[in-house]
Amino acid sequence: MNGFMNFLNNKFAPKAQVVGNNEWVVTLKNSVLEVLPFILVGSLVTLLSIPGNFWKWWPDFSPVSSFTFGLLSIFISFLVPFNFMEYKHLKKQRIIAGLTSIALFMMLINPKFSADGSSVSFQFSEFGAGGMFVAIIVAIFVSLILEMFGRFSFFSEDTVIPDFVTSWFDSMLPIGLIILIGWLLVDVLHFNMYGVIQSIFSPLSSGADTIYGFTFILFLDCFIYSMGISGWVLAPITQPLMLGGIAANVAAVAAGGAATHVFTSEAIYSGWLWIGGVGCTMPLALMMLFSAKSKRLKALSKACIVPSLFNINEPLVFGTIVWNPYLMIPLWINGIVIPVITWLGLHFGLAAIPKALMQMWYIPYPISTWLVSPAVGSFILLAIDFIVSWAIWFPFFKVYDASVVKEESDATTDGISED
Repeated sequence: MNGFMNFLNNKFAPKAQVVGNNEWVVTLKNSVLEVLPFILVGSLVTLLSIPGNFWKWWPDFSPVSSFTFGLLSIFISFLVPFNFMEYKHLKKQRIIAGLTSIALFMMLINPKFSADGSSVSFQFSEFGAGGMFVAIIVAIFVSLILEMFGRFSFFSEDTVIPDFVTSWFDSMLPIGLIILIGWLLVDVLHFNMYGVIQSIFSPLSSGADTIYGFTFILFLDCFIYSMGISGWVLAPITQPLMLGGIAANVAAVAAGGAATHVFTSEAIYSGWLWIGGVGCTMPLALMMLFSAKSKRLKALSKACIVPSLFNINEPLVFGTIVWNPYLMIPLWINGIVIPVITWLGLHFGLAAIPKALMQMWYIPYPISTWLVSPAVGSFILLAIDFIVSWAIWFPFFKVYDASVVKEESDATTDGISED
């Protein structure tokens, strides 16, 4: 263990720091952190909405979530170009870049216009986490175009025309170029970015119950999540598979057979794998709460621990893991190791494969585990998953916590020096 810790401190940490300081990583990470309050509000609303599943008189809080966390992609499409222009010291282009990115994003989510063009409709789900793929691609494209035109001007430096007027005219060319490209893609070529993304992932539907397919899909879920892209983008493929799997298990047991489909929501979100949320992040939340020496991580853990108990880990993931090479890697490792352990445990009978529908993913572990597979072996498999995940998170967390402590110490020293 000491050798591995030395490797992380002396080899991994410096390289992770280089990656973490990359201009795009910094931009994407900062953009995600800036929308964290909206994510926290959305997570709180999810908790407040749970009693509504049992009490019909409970008020519907979903609109609050819809107009906070539910607008995440729009926020990101604006913030990434804005922050990138800031990073490149092109402050005059910040607002233009952000607004142009929103415009292109709105075009590429393929709105539906009425026959007379007087009204337009959008898929609201694409404004939220489901649209993150498109938002990030659009934001990076717009950033590159605006950077390319950032030093260009139609006017000489000694022009008498006011700066705000020259800025208007200088911005018209990149804006026009970007929107023209969007028009060509959507209206002329009828390009559907969501359709392309879905077609890329569609091969995942075959072999989802094999150890290879099961592990690959769940690793992919963790991989894209570490970049701030919700696994909901895979929902058109994974949801039918999971629902079909549990339906087949129910039918098989009713006919006197055995449940055989492992790729179900019951196994993944309620049974064993994602304790605390996608990527098995409950161990990390507990480490931050009880072991973190960093003031920032300790404070963040207090905001994240209650949602994590109900398997809501967006505050934790977006607050610490997204675009953070220190913690992205253990999330990826969890995305491979925990599915393999769980698949083997179910395949060899340590715990029973779920055979009844149970879609209430927000019930805390281990209660949910007992509900989907009531046996002692289920708790043993859950304990194995938790302990292994803890062992995966721990060394990376210690290195990251130390780096944050150093940052806080340096910031304090700089503040004293300035005084």
